[in-house]
Amino acid sequence: LFWNVWETLPKSYIDKSAFDGQKLLYGAISGMVRSLGDPYTAFLSPDQNEAVKDELAGSYEGVGIQIGFNENNRLVVIAPLKGTPAEKAGLLARDLILKIGDKDTLDITLPEAVDLIRGLAGSKVKLLLQHEGESETYEVEIERAKINVRSVDVEFRNTQSGEVAIIKVSRFGDKTNSEWDEVIGQVLERKPKGVIVDMRNNPGGLLSSSVYVASEFVDGTVVKQQMADGSVQSLAASRTGKMSKTKLVVLVNEGSASASEIFAGAIQDKNRGKIIGQKTFGKGTVQDVVDLPGGAGLHITVAKWLTPKGNSIHGDGIKPDIEVSISKEQRQAQEDPQLDRALEEF
Repeated sequence: LFWNVWETLPKSYIDKSAFDGQKLLYGAISGMVRSLGDPYTAFLSPDQNEAVKDELAGSYEGVGIQIGFNENNRLVVIAPLKGTPAEKAGLLARDLILKIGDKDTLDITLPEAVDLIRGLAGSKVKLLLQHEGESETYEVEIERAKINVRSVDVEFRNTQSGEVAIIKVSRFGDKTNSEWDEVIGQVLERKPKGVIVDMRNNPGGLLSSSVYVASEFVDGTVVKQQMADGSVQSLAASRTGKMSKTKLVVLVNEGSASASEIFAGAIQDKNRGKIIGQKTFGKGTVQDVVDLPGGAGLHITVAKWLTPKGNSIHGDGIKPDIEVSISKEQRQAQEDPQLDRALEEF
C-alpha cells in the first residue's frame, strides 16, 4: 500500500515540481510516528535534530521559550527563559500558542513548531496566544535573538538569621553539571545559613543532570521509571552530595516541568526541604533520543517517571507544601512574593 501511493502520487499529481524524494520520505516517517498520538514521540529531520542539540548546549537563535503540550494536547509555553525576547514580550508559562505566523497549531508536532518559531537573529515571528484561564487572545511579534543560556546562577541575600544562597537553575542542559559544581563551590566558601533552589520556569532537559543536582541534597532513590512492560526501575543518587545537611527550600511554579519536577519530587518525598510556589506543569514521561543516519533523530516516550514514593505526576504536577501565587499586578511591579515567603523560612 505504501509503495503503491509512493509510485502513484508523482504520476498523477498536477504539480510535478512539488516532489522531493527526501521530503516525501521524512513526511511518511513523521506521519507514522504521529499516528501514536503522543506529542512527545516525534521524528526529527536533521535540521530539527540539530536545533534540539543546540538548545541543550545552551546556545541557539530564537525567542527563548520552551514549548510542549498541555493535558489536552494543545501547544503551550512551558516556560519563557529569563532575559529573553519571549519574557520581555510578556509570554507566561502555560500560555496557549494558537498560531505561529499564519499556521494554526491544532495538529502541529513539536519539531514543526520549533522550526517555525526558531530563526535567524534579527528576524521576527508573530504569535497568537492566550493566557491560561482567560478567554481573550493576544498577539505579539517578537524579534529573534541569539540566545545564550547559562543554566545555573547564584545570588546571596541577608536574612535575620544570616546569609542565604539563592541558586537559580533555568534548565538542565549539557553544561548544567559543571555550572552547578562551580556555583556550589562559591556557596560553600561563604557558608550560608541555607539554600533556596529556584526551579521556577525550568522546563526540564536532561534526566541525568536532574539526578546529579538532586544528589547534592539527597541519597538513595531520586526517581523511578515505569517501563512499557510495567517494570519499575530506580535511579539512585549519582554521588555523595556536599549539602546533605544544609537547610533547603525549593521554589516551583507552573513553568517547572519534567526534570525540574523530578528534582522537586525527590526533595518533597524525602522531606528534605519545603516546596514553595505554585503547582508544577505535570510532564511525567521520559523520552529516549535515537540518532538516525543522515543526522535525523527520533524521540520516543519509553517510560513514565515516578517520585521516590511511586507517585506519577503526569498531567497533575507537584503540589507545593506552601502555595504562593503571583498576581499580574505583582509581576508588573516586579514583586516576588514566592521568594519573599521562601526567605521567611530562614
